[in-house]
Amino acid sequence: MTSADVQAPIQYLRPGADRPIYFASQGGADAALRIGAHFDVAQVDIADARRLSPPANLEQQGFCLVDHATAISDFYHLEPVRDQYEAEIIALVLAASGAEAAMVFDHTLRSDSRTVRGQHTSREPASVVHNDYTDASAGKRLRDLLPADEAARRLRSRFAIINVWRSINGPVFNSPLALCDFSSADPDDFVASERRAQDRVGELQLVLENPEHRWYYFPEQQFEEALLFKTFDSATDGRARRVAHTAFANPLAPVAAPPRESIESRLLVFFS
Repeated sequence: MTSADVQAPIQYLRPGADRPIYFASQGGADAALRIGAHFDVAQVDIADARRLSPPANLEQQGFCLVDHATAISDFYHLEPVRDQYEAEIIALVLAASGAEAAMVFDHTLRSDSRTVRGQHTSREPASVVHNDYTDASAGKRLRDLLPADEAARRLRSRFAIINVWRSINGPVFNSPLALCDFSSADPDDFVASERRAQDRVGELQLVLENPEHRWYYFPEQQFEEALLFKTFDSATDGRARRVAHTAFANPLAPVAAPPRESIESRLLVFFS
């Protein structure tokens, strides 16, 4: 097997005194990252995760790639078959995580093509190193989504938020997702940052540079593969809790490679 290890630039948060503010885009041709913070570009090694032995898993690295055929053919018209797809990925996540229950609460379409974004009102790739939830915002998301009595019960046990990320139009060459092995990151690398969206204000984490970070990606991820990664886990027993991640410019992408088109689905995942 030929290695697809690469070296590529990624953007880390520059340390500063002010609290960063991340403004979520609304999607469309002109969708672009807008963040009230400064970033430094670091050239990093990003290893071919397909060559890991044993394979990466949710409990150690915090991410895994799973073969996953889906019955959905057109993700730009998901609404009529939303229940079907959500049943598919709930079963996928329960099998991969060992959880007892899960619920899907969000789908986001992205593309690095201005034309595609304009056609489908999709969003831009997130091309700074980040993680989607802090401890506080993960708990708030759970309380916002569940009835008060169920939320109180779920908060007394372990819960997680897992992202299911997949290509929706052929293999991913451009703007693939790089993931940082949880065990190589320090908790102090993650900086709580305000996230402002049209309908709510929350928190995510931007990430400081750390030379100990070990970066991976899955080259040419296929439509029939699903990438799972944790953005939060309430367990504090040493298992992976969150995964720093970012889109990056792939130096191995062929000149004529199609744009990246992807969907990410977020699930609340509950353990007994």
